[in-house]
Amino acid sequence: MSSEPAFVHATDATHDPALQSWVASANSPDTDFPIQNLPFARLRRKVAAGEMAEPWRVGVAIGDQVLDLKIALEICPWAAEVAVHLEPLAAGDLAGYMTAGRTAWRAVRAALSEALSEGSLNGPFLESALVPQAEVEYALPCTIGDYTDFYASIHHATAVGRLFRPDNPLLPNYQWVPIGYHGRSSSIVVSGRGLRRPLGQIKPADASPPVLRESRRVDFELELGALIGPGNALGSRVGIDEAEAHLFGLVLFNDWSARDIQPWEYQPLGPFLSKNWGSTVSPWVVTMEALAPFRVPFTRPADHPQPLPYLDSATHRAHGALSIQLETWLQTSRMRKEGSAGERLMGSDTAEAAYWTLSQLIAHHTVNGCNLRTGDLLGTGTLSGPGPGQGGSMLELSQGGKVPVALANGETRTFLDDGDTVILRGRCVADGRRAIGFGECRGTVMPADS
Repeated sequence: MSSEPAFVHATDATHDPALQSWVASANSPDTDFPIQNLPFARLRRKVAAGEMAEPWRVGVAIGDQVLDLKIALEICPWAAEVAVHLEPLAAGDLAGYMTAGRTAWRAVRAALSEALSEGSLNGPFLESALVPQAEVEYALPCTIGDYTDFYASIHHATAVGRLFRPDNPLLPNYQWVPIGYHGRSSSIVVSGRGLRRPLGQIKPADASPPVLRESRRVDFELELGALIGPGNALGSRVGIDEAEAHLFGLVLFNDWSARDIQPWEYQPLGPFLSKNWGSTVSPWVVTMEALAPFRVPFTRPADHPQPLPYLDSATHRAHGALSIQLETWLQTSRMRKEGSAGERLMGSDTAEAAYWTLSQLIAHHTVNGCNLRTGDLLGTGTLSGPGPGQGGSMLELSQGGKVPVALANGETRTFLDDGDTVILRGRCVADGRRAIGFGECRGTVMPADS
């Protein structure tokens, strides 16, 4: 891995903001998927009930279309060094491609950018490999073997701590160590799927014994998920400046929570049934290469403890953080019936929200010799901003359920009702750069008995 580039901060011709595509919708200023993005998803064409489904393959988003890489590999001439890396993608094996490393990823990105650029000689070949995004269905990007959830936003940690420990909201270890726990990978689902309201033990404040009942405090958590590319061997450590050689790309991530189950069960070992009933990821994986123009310096307030040496370096200080604008929207059942797309609940920017960077999460995760594997998912934890109304969960927005959130149609929420759909969105914007986005991460709370 030593030959791989470390931080992906250098831009190249694929990031040129003037670059246009022969796919007209990719040139729209409001698309999440211009030619400067080129994210990957595992997908196939939708079929009618009773028809045989196609095998999964990997596609690339371009405007409102998908470039089907199975068809693209078959009908378009590619350089041999590119074609060999397109083969696992054509077979629906994104993880197989993720093991190849950054040099291969950059070569494929450059080839796809050239093929989809306005005036490309490959345009006539690839037109028949395009499929409207409205006509495909998605699977998880890859098999997720292990999932670790972190607690990267100091604003979230402080706001939640203030609800339960008003005199001591931030525990003393928070500014020194990236806090995380091992989550449940088997219940991670792709955007668009509903999740059933969970049951668990709940300890009412006015009753002595706990009771088993459905959660009445179902919540969302606005996060990013980082997918590991090449892994590291058991017993080896990944240094801060090598961490991103192991990082393939990012997804939007909703790590649903049951807030009334959580306080009774989490001591002394942490969350269990309150968290393992479901998490939702967006289908499109935005690569670290695509995010290069949106790098910002990593800073730590001068009056805060500075990171220990294994979590710090000059290169990391210069380029280690990302600026991604995140939003949470809510569409209630009533809104859906009335034809409303939903209402924006909050927004934050990762540059302000994240106290710990992705490189720091990887370096800390492996400092004890833990081996990360291809397809492992690292959740950032709830990315709440510093200002009012920037809480990345209903727990924060409703101040622990004490202050209902008023919606424009007259409804209110403290936590989520059955039929509520939560939509996460992310977009990267910088002066002189072409904005790119993540699409949507959408999930609906279903009744416990559904």
